[in-house]
Amino acid sequence: MDARTIIGWNLRRLRVERGLSQERLALAASIDRAYVGRVERGSENVTVTTLEAMAMVLSVPVASLLIEPDPDALKPMPLRAGRKPAS
Repeated sequence: MDARTIIGWNLRRLRVERGLSQERLALAASIDRAYVGRVERGSENVTVTTLEAMAMVLSVPVASLLIEPDPDALKPMPLRAGRKPAS
Protein backbone atom coordinates (compact mmCIF):
# COMPACT_ATOMS: atom_id res chain seq x y z
CA MET A 1 0.00 0.00 0.00
CA ASP A 2 1.42 3.42 -0.89
CA ALA A 3 1.62 6.31 1.60
CA ARG A 4 -1.36 8.23 0.16
CA THR A 5 -3.57 5.14 0.40
CA ILE A 6 -2.46 4.46 3.98
CA ILE A 7 -3.19 8.06 5.03
CA GLY A 8 -6.59 7.98 3.33
CA TRP A 9 -7.49 4.65 4.92
CA ASN A 10 -6.55 5.82 8.41
CA LEU A 11 -8.20 9.21 7.99
CA ARG A 12 -11.51 7.64 7.00
CA ARG A 13 -11.32 5.00 9.74
CA LEU A 14 -10.63 7.56 12.47
CA ARG A 15 -13.18 10.05 11.13
CA VAL A 16 -15.94 7.43 11.00
CA GLU A 17 -15.03 6.07 14.46
CA ARG A 18 -15.56 9.57 15.83
CA GLY A 19 -18.81 10.05 13.93
CA LEU A 20 -17.53 13.04 11.96
CA SER A 21 -18.65 13.80 8.42
CA GLN A 22 -16.09 14.94 5.88
CA GLU A 23 -17.68 18.37 6.07
CA ARG A 24 -17.36 18.62 9.87
CA LEU A 25 -13.74 17.45 9.77
CA ALA A 26 -12.96 19.94 7.02
CA LEU A 27 -14.60 22.85 8.85
CA ALA A 28 -12.79 22.07 12.09
CA ALA A 29 -9.44 21.68 10.28
CA SER A 30 -10.02 24.80 8.10
CA ILE A 31 -9.72 22.86 4.84
CA ASP A 32 -12.06 22.17 1.93
CA ARG A 33 -14.51 19.25 2.22
CA ALA A 34 -13.69 18.05 -1.31
CA TYR A 35 -10.02 17.96 -0.30
CA VAL A 36 -10.84 15.60 2.59
CA GLY A 37 -12.60 13.29 0.12
CA ARG A 38 -9.60 13.29 -2.21
CA VAL A 39 -7.26 12.53 0.69
CA GLU A 40 -9.48 9.62 1.78
CA ARG A 41 -9.45 8.24 -1.78
CA GLY A 42 -5.65 8.51 -1.86
CA SER A 43 -5.61 10.90 -4.81
CA GLU A 44 -4.13 13.91 -3.01
CA ASN A 45 -0.62 14.58 -1.73
CA VAL A 46 -1.05 15.93 1.79
CA THR A 47 1.24 18.44 3.47
CA VAL A 48 2.49 17.83 6.98
CA THR A 49 0.63 20.95 8.09
CA THR A 50 -2.67 19.56 6.77
CA LEU A 51 -2.01 16.17 8.37
CA GLU A 52 -1.36 17.94 11.65
CA ALA A 53 -4.61 19.93 11.40
CA MET A 54 -6.69 16.80 10.68
CA ALA A 55 -4.94 14.81 13.42
CA MET A 56 -5.65 17.61 15.91
CA VAL A 57 -9.36 17.56 15.06
CA LEU A 58 -9.38 13.75 15.41
CA SER A 59 -7.43 13.99 18.72
CA VAL A 60 -4.72 11.60 17.57
CA PRO A 61 -0.98 11.93 16.98
CA VAL A 62 0.00 12.60 13.36
CA ALA A 63 1.85 9.27 13.34
CA SER A 64 -1.45 7.39 13.68
CA LEU A 65 -2.35 8.51 10.15
CA LEU A 66 0.81 6.84 8.83
CA ILE A 67 0.40 3.35 10.32
CA GLU A 68 -0.09 0.70 7.65
CA PRO A 69 -3.34 -1.22 8.24
CA ASP A 70 -3.43 -4.99 8.62
CA PRO A 71 -3.63 -6.56 5.14
CA ASP A 72 -6.78 -8.45 6.23
CA ALA A 73 -8.52 -5.35 7.62
CA LEU A 74 -11.90 -4.53 6.15
CA LYS A 75 -12.33 -1.19 4.40
CA PRO A 76 -13.73 1.44 6.79
CA MET A 77 -17.51 1.73 6.40
CA PRO A 78 -19.08 5.09 5.56
CA LEU A 79 -21.22 7.00 8.00
CA ARG A 80 -24.99 6.72 7.70
CA ALA A 81 -26.26 9.36 5.29
CA GLY A 82 -28.30 12.30 6.48
CA ARG A 83 -28.32 14.48 9.54
CA LYS A 84 -27.75 13.24 13.05
CA PRO A 85 -30.87 13.23 15.24
CA ALA A 86 -31.19 16.22 17.55
CA SER A 87 -29.88 15.55 21.02
